[in-house]
Amino acid sequence: MKTIKKQIATLTKSVLVLLVAFSTAFTTTSAQSDPVRLGFIPLTDCSPIVMAKELGLFKKYGVEVIVTKESSWANVRDKILTGELDGAHCLYSMPFSVYTGVGGKAGSEMKIAMMLNVNGQAITLSKDFCGKVGFKQMNKVAPVVAAKLKAEKEVTFAMTFPGGTHDLWLRNWMAIAGLNQKAVKIITIPPPQMVANMKVGNMDGFCVGEPWGGVAVKQGVGFTQIASQDIWKDHPEKALVVNKEFSSKRKGDLVKVMKAVMEACMWLDNPGNRKKAAAIIGRAPYVNAPADVIENRLMGNYDLGCNQGTEVYDKDYMLFYKGGTVNYPRKSYGIWAMAQFVRFGYLKEAPDYAAIADKLILQDLYEEVAKSMKIKIPTDDMKPFSLTMDKTVFDPKNPAAYLKVVRK
Repeated sequence: MKTIKKQIATLTKSVLVLLVAFSTAFTTTSAQSDPVRLGFIPLTDCSPIVMAKELGLFKKYGVEVIVTKESSWANVRDKILTGELDGAHCLYSMPFSVYTGVGGKAGSEMKIAMMLNVNGQAITLSKDFCGKVGFKQMNKVAPVVAAKLKAEKEVTFAMTFPGGTHDLWLRNWMAIAGLNQKAVKIITIPPPQMVANMKVGNMDGFCVGEPWGGVAVKQGVGFTQIASQDIWKDHPEKALVVNKEFSSKRKGDLVKVMKAVMEACMWLDNPGNRKKAAAIIGRAPYVNAPADVIENRLMGNYDLGCNQGTEVYDKDYMLFYKGGTVNYPRKSYGIWAMAQFVRFGYLKEAPDYAAIADKLILQDLYEEVAKSMKIKIPTDDMKPFSLTMDKTVFDPKNPAAYLKVVRK
């Protein structure tokens, strides 16, 4: 009897071990087989994610990715934080805005894995300003706005997310032009809705990524007053931003995603591929905009509108790779963005710049991926720099000194 009981106990134990092993194997396989969900906003600079999908690069690196069009940056924020999206094409300054409480619940973590592009945004003014202020005529902006304020009592500009890149370019443009930012109204509008809102008179100007500046010109509702690369050549723009849990628990899948996106960035920086890219991302499931407008501005050929002719950017148009210098997620740029939050009154006190940049930027992971792909890692991070138009030196190790100068 004892022998039978012992045999039954042994058998039961063996079955339990097998069940646990099966359960563990099933769970692991299930987690590994879950597709990665990446969001994007309809903008030209969503191209690295879209083209990685279209060119079969995600499949090449062994990861299944579902790409989804999102309605607004706030929508992207919420879905990344809840895990509904594993990651997305995102404003590079957005994770800092959200974490500091400017554009979300303070302390909420969104991780920056790599950068996607530089340049390629623009400030568009309504056709009402046509003939009154021209391309890069910064000295005429303030007088023209002052005259409109006197006549109509209100001037409204739009950007896409509080503390986002478009917000920062707009506010820096206003500062350079000598505009009193308290005298104008600044509203938030999702990128694809900018042109329609200007057409019905809801704003006098907006800052957004392409192709919407080019579309405003084509439709005759506005003109390009300045491109973002005129304000800051090779400025950081969009990033691959991911959910915190995804970055820690599915690091292997994130690495595969990063490699695929990096290869797409390389492909996009070949001028011969940009016509094909424009035709693909212009389709309705993606940006849903005229391919010729996307292509022209991707190639650096800017029809400015308002009978201003064409401006050709041959070296500082939208870039996605540039030998890897584009894709490196620099902590200094995150610190610069947070210093702007203080400068423009979003934050009353300086945040812990370095600690936040360390927390939100997956720089070590990027370096791991770059080395595996034999991509050179830039050595300029945390060194002082200046914007192209505003020559004020920004030292990421001493933001306070910069703020003393720009806030006088």
